[in-house]
Amino acid sequence: MRSIGETARDSGLGVSALRFYDRAGVLVPARVDPVSGYRWYAPEQLEEARLLARLRRAGMPLADIRLVLAGWAGADTDLVRRLLEAHLRRLERGLSDARTEFSALRALLDDRENPMTSLSEDTAVRLSLSGSALAAALDAVRFAAGTDPGLPMLGGILFDVEDGALCLVATDRYRMAVARAAAEGPAGSRVRVTVPLPLADAMRTLLDGDDPVRLSVDGDRVTLETGDRQTAGQCLGHDFPDYRRLVRLPAGRRAPVDVPAFREAVRTGPVRTGEVREQDGVPCDLTVLEVAADGSVAPAGDGAEGRDLVAVNRDFLLEALAAGAGDRLVLEIGDPTAPLAIRRPDDADTFSILMPVRLED
Repeated sequence: MRSIGETARDSGLGVSALRFYDRAGVLVPARVDPVSGYRWYAPEQLEEARLLARLRRAGMPLADIRLVLAGWAGADTDLVRRLLEAHLRRLERGLSDARTEFSALRALLDDRENPMTSLSEDTAVRLSLSGSALAAALDAVRFAAGTDPGLPMLGGILFDVEDGALCLVATDRYRMAVARAAAEGPAGSRVRVTVPLPLADAMRTLLDGDDPVRLSVDGDRVTLETGDRQTAGQCLGHDFPDYRRLVRLPAGRRAPVDVPAFREAVRTGPVRTGEVREQDGVPCDLTVLEVAADGSVAPAGDGAEGRDLVAVNRDFLLEALAAGAGDRLVLEIGDPTAPLAIRRPDDADTFSILMPVRLED
């Protein structure tokens, strides 16, 4: 007999997925311990579990999967073949429909003008701000910047200047960080540029004190001057997504956390491994958070189940806590499918959000 953990490891299904398929009557374990409730699987069920994992990765509905598993070991496999062919036709129709919609969207994008991100050659904005404030803002967002070469528009930090104020934003799709730095500049100015990560990192190395620094944007070139030192370079030639739309989150439960203790609990606490397929298909360790009745939040145990659990990439959560740069932060947790917000109690303009990870089924 195989334990549920062994079956999960060898089949590619998560432990929570196997529990779900047991409750749904899709893959029922050969034996359940009457005292502990622990599930045990017969050796021949490993093939069924692997088949189930493949069908779910292909997006087959559970109703069809039940029939496929029922007919898989039988002598007459005609039903299985017909179900597979029918699902493939559905996928092909869906792909065709998606291509049609994307073609229409590309046409709309070609015709659309975005003056907020278009810079003319004579655009020039100059700001003066505290070096320590800019350093803190860069530190607060740098961890969330994208590195996917297929999405070059996310491979930098957005510098959004409006009426002299400076907002920095970074995202890799699965997390986003926003920070604001007070600045002095011309009233009515509005310019948005995406500073590539190497240039942003070079800027950070110059910021080693509280002395004022000068930030200039001239066309597609950005320059940072501090004392007698400066660094400059070209901005990315891609539009950054409208982050304001992405940070409008529904109100959630607010849970204050003591950061050192909470980080240690996350670092050493229970994780669920290898269940992620949404985040570029790369398995990772998940921390599942649960808000208690008293409003406190903590990593949930391995056996925790329910609709109030929120799962996030553990490494992303640890990085966001470190970037929060404080001993007290507030986690804002909404629906399990809503982003998790990590906020500073004394600074509403600096925060990060993490996309939740759907636990297997």
